[in-house]
Amino acid sequence: MTHVTYATAQKMRAAISHKYGRDHGRHFRGNPSLSVTVSQYMISLGRRKVHAGEVELYEHNINFIDNDLGPTSKKRKAQAPQNWAGSTTRLMLQLMFNTAMLVLLRFEEVLRITWNDVQFEHCQPQHVRRVRLMLPFRKTHQYGGIVPFYLYENREKPWMCPVRLWAAWWWCCRELNIDMNGYMFRKKMGRDGVSASPHDAMTADSFLECFRNNLLDIGIDPRPYGTHSFHCGGCQYLAMVLRWPLCQICTWGGWAENFDNPGTIFKYLLSWNDAPLLQREDYFNPDRAGSDPCTNCGCTCSCA
Repeated sequence: MTHVTYATAQKMRAAISHKYGRDHGRHFRGNPSLSVTVSQYMISLGRRKVHAGEVELYEHNINFIDNDLGPTSKKRKAQAPQNWAGSTTRLMLQLMFNTAMLVLLRFEEVLRITWNDVQFEHCQPQHVRRVRLMLPFRKTHQYGGIVPFYLYENREKPWMCPVRLWAAWWWCCRELNIDMNGYMFRKKMGRDGVSASPHDAMTADSFLECFRNNLLDIGIDPRPYGTHSFHCGGCQYLAMVLRWPLCQICTWGGWAENFDNPGTIFKYLLSWNDAPLLQREDYFNPDRAGSDPCTNCGCTCSCA
């Protein structure tokens, strides 16, 4: 059976409802497309589609196997556009995606991260591994006073684990004898190389091109997305998945000095291209499916 998108599934359900209403009048009693079972399935399907998208990109980049090691030419690019980058570039990109999303950084800030800004630490007494990110620059802190970011292991969701990605990139650079001074994310050289110069950072245009190619790899139209998508996605991830309070998100992102611009967070929480998390008819539906279980208390109610 051909796999379809969540939007297609919504249209199929709406078509069934319209057909049933047209044949049986305005009395929707007994309409199978509006049953509790179908409603619960659609909610669950939406969550699985979102989850599959974020996992698919991680799996594609981390487990990518270089089968095309020959010289790059225009003819080879045209014949195999999916070979625009190799495993080294994809690992670097995945780390950049993860960092920008979890730390709520603008992408020009991610591109300026250096090796001196990152420290690997063990926390006592459980010896939990974490990454300490101390940035000397932030648009929201023009005169210093930037507090560090602490990123911990996420063993339950390896595709969202910053420690795993930072360690993998450190090991990759060591194996390639890359100078671990200067910029962390270097200029892309050829198909799968990075610049040896510690002062040669990846440019914003180069990153955007790689990001769009990466989305095409997994069948996602890249046109609605840009470098600011990670800022928005990270804010929504903290609010809707981790269920952080808005005040905590503002403090973590560095937007809470004077709370002089409370509208900042809402332009990240709401976007025109967001996938709907809940159908219109299910907002007050007492029989709608519960949310995903909370990792701390296990509650599945919609208010958890």
